[in-house]
Amino acid sequence: MKCPKCDYLDTKVLESRVSVDGRSIRRRRACLKCHHRFTTYEKEEELILQVKKKDGSFDEFSREKIIRAITMACRKRQISMDQIEAMVTAIEAQLRSEGDRVIQSSKIGDLVMKKLRQTDHVAYVRFASIYKDFKDPEEFVRELRGLKTNRETPTPGNNPPTT
Repeated sequence: MKCPKCDYLDTKVLESRVSVDGRSIRRRRACLKCHHRFTTYEKEEELILQVKKKDGSFDEFSREKIIRAITMACRKRQISMDQIEAMVTAIEAQLRSEGDRVIQSSKIGDLVMKKLRQTDHVAYVRFASIYKDFKDPEEFVRELRGLKTNRETPTPGNNPPTT
């Protein structure tokens, strides 16, 4: 680490502390030449995500855009901002855990649809109608039928009670 005062290349770490959130380290250093003391912070490099759109252009990943889209789909539904934030956090965590720097916009849309389907079927259909760009009412009806079919199919561990 270079000294900010004299540009000497060798410094000594006097003290290290982990930050409150546990995501960075604060270090007090001293220059071995001029003895100037200074502080540095060390943190993990954040993966910058780029979104590749349908038209081939690129855009920076934006939590706010996803929050806005989900909020519009959930308007007048009993879904809190905390639930929406949790959905977006889960989506972002999944994208980051995969380690890809470039993400197809369709992948984000699919993840949003999956989260909405698990949370609220009306919000899901609202989002799907825009995301899938339904051209006629029949496409809308097909999506509703698919939603109803999946809802009626018992999942393991959720079998209906027998009498």
